[in-house]
Amino acid sequence: MAERDVGNSAGSAGPGALTLVQGTSFCISAPNGDMSARLPHGLFFQDTRFISEWTLKVQGLPVEALSATTPEPFHGVFVGRPQRDDHADTSLLIDRERELGEGLTETVTVHNYSQRPLRCRVELFPDADFASLFEVKEGRQAPRGRCSRRLTPGGLTLESERDGHTRRIRVAFAGSRLEEERLVLDTTIAAHGQWSGTISATPLLAGKAGHASAGAGGVRGADALRRVMEWRESMPTADLRNEAVERVIRRSQDDLGSLRIFNPDHPGRAVVAAGAPWFMALFGRDSLLASFMSLLLDPSLAKGTLLTLADYQGTKVDAASEEEPGRILHEVRLGATAGLALGGSGVYYGTADATPLFVVVLAELGRWGLDDAAMRQLLPAADRALRWMEDYGDRDGDGFIEYQRKTERGLRNQGWKDSGDGINFADGSLAEPPIALCEVQGYAYAAYIGRALLATAAGDAKTADACVAKASRLKQAFNEQFWLPERGYFAVALDKDKKPVDALASNMGHCLWTGIIDNDKAAQVAEHLVSPDMFTGWGIRTLASSMGAYNPASYHNGSVWPHDNAIAAAGLMRHGFVEEAHKVAYSLLEAADHFNGRLPELFCGLDRSRYPEPVPYPASCSPQAWASAAPVQLIRTLLRFDPGLPWDEVWLAPTLPPQDTRFYFDNVPFSGDGRLSIHIDGDSVSVRGLPPNIRLRREARPPLSELFNLGGH
Repeated sequence: MAERDVGNSAGSAGPGALTLVQGTSFCISAPNGDMSARLPHGLFFQDTRFISEWTLKVQGLPVEALSATTPEPFHGVFVGRPQRDDHADTSLLIDRERELGEGLTETVTVHNYSQRPLRCRVELFPDADFASLFEVKEGRQAPRGRCSRRLTPGGLTLESERDGHTRRIRVAFAGSRLEEERLVLDTTIAAHGQWSGTISATPLLAGKAGHASAGAGGVRGADALRRVMEWRESMPTADLRNEAVERVIRRSQDDLGSLRIFNPDHPGRAVVAAGAPWFMALFGRDSLLASFMSLLLDPSLAKGTLLTLADYQGTKVDAASEEEPGRILHEVRLGATAGLALGGSGVYYGTADATPLFVVVLAELGRWGLDDAAMRQLLPAADRALRWMEDYGDRDGDGFIEYQRKTERGLRNQGWKDSGDGINFADGSLAEPPIALCEVQGYAYAAYIGRALLATAAGDAKTADACVAKASRLKQAFNEQFWLPERGYFAVALDKDKKPVDALASNMGHCLWTGIIDNDKAAQVAEHLVSPDMFTGWGIRTLASSMGAYNPASYHNGSVWPHDNAIAAAGLMRHGFVEEAHKVAYSLLEAADHFNGRLPELFCGLDRSRYPEPVPYPASCSPQAWASAAPVQLIRTLLRFDPGLPWDEVWLAPTLPPQDTRFYFDNVPFSGDGRLSIHIDGDSVSVRGLPPNIRLRREARPPLSELFNLGGH
């Protein structure tokens, strides 16, 4: 279990570090393609670092990086040259093309641009410490156990026995020989010619000592590639006037596809991992929000996430893992290092928001056309989640969900700002638990409304009425106790004494999105979100610059998080603040263009007026699921696209600015196997592929709570 407090991590992988990801496997290297055990580099498989050193030399010289790109999330291309001490030109140019499946394959090409043949030596030094992901992330030295090297035809096998398990990786380099722990190959390259060789590193699955199972490549690598191709073929295609936004959408599609992971017990069920490199696991909150924001691409991600989370839903009270009946997990890792998680188990439940979000996502997916069998399977889990909210989430019976960890190994803060200093007062002092977060109350409100709508669609008036009553009471109490009338915004939380935590923070943007904010307060909230204190020009800060704990280069106290902004933009649009929603959405899409189309987990909250490009946060995950999903959510927000299949209708009311009035979006998934084409050109809007019984409503969808005549929504 990895707390998101990066102060506990090993820090940055170095300037220009490049990450490849495919399922739960990932690879981090320097921009020249090398990997160093001194940094959080390596090839990781099943939460274990199977390669810790990977150093290439040509003519006895290290490779100097010239460029490093990722055409695809699992595919890296490095260009370099031998690094001479005198920095003089060389006639040699080195290409390293790397692909990651469940192993690593690297094709090295050395170009000789001289006018005569050249005798060339290529050397590779590979090593493995088989450290756990957590040891690497936290900079802890891994106990190496018994480690050995065995020469095999065309390469070698690295092997280590630790904790009763044997781990092996086979490194193959055809034509090479072993010299002082290096694989060495000598060749002659013709004038203006080139030489190419392929190097592979294939992990062998962990087992009891002496019983390692078959390799991770081969058929399984082919399966991974097949899944990538199927994902790409299923994706919507965008033809827009804005080419930069097109690139961002394509990158989001590729990254979300690469972050999918599959449970061996349900190989056809995909869920989305939280992010590379350190969070390649199923996180309740992250995976739910990412799959929600990805509905326009693939509703099956939300379905797979819900079904998997339901399988792990809490059934008992366990302080070590913070499990409680009905609670949705915070994180689960299925690899060999699961025992190193918080609480010493493979599943940790310490989160306040995943449980109501489970119900929110199920209700939303129901409006997109979830099949009846899955709905019948998931509704009982949703009802158990609601009972957790009332029986365990509301610790003191005041109607609000609070959190306080039950183990010192657990998370101190259990909302999305889960770093240790993430929740603080305006003067910078820390809030003390139990803490009731404002956005968690919003999620709870949306969960009750969503469950009421599901009950209404099923003809269950009793459940619908009960949920509506609970939503109404919660909303009233929230607007009374969290509102700070003298400040004109909502407290980020209530502390252990029910004192409002008065920091001006981005969390209230989530409250706009869920609808828990009264209409007469929404305008002031919107004004604060896009004020100079909060809005950088690239996005909304997590914490206003006027607050005591503000630090634009911190994890949660002044940085800009794309998913946070996408949710705030949706909330602004929901309440009719179209100009403000555009301001947030387009600033974030422009920031993405500066990050080569891939939004990172977060970036620094510095003012655009002074810093003409967004400043990266060094330890940010990239790709990261909800950051990758944020542009997709922004597109949906700008289109105001809302299916309501239980009522046989779809809402569509585009708000594209004049410069982007040509917007063609084809192959959009809809209601099972259906596909839509949404074409917008100026004032012309058409939707093709709608079933004949579905009515297109060319207007913004009213708040769902209006179906129940709840005021102030």
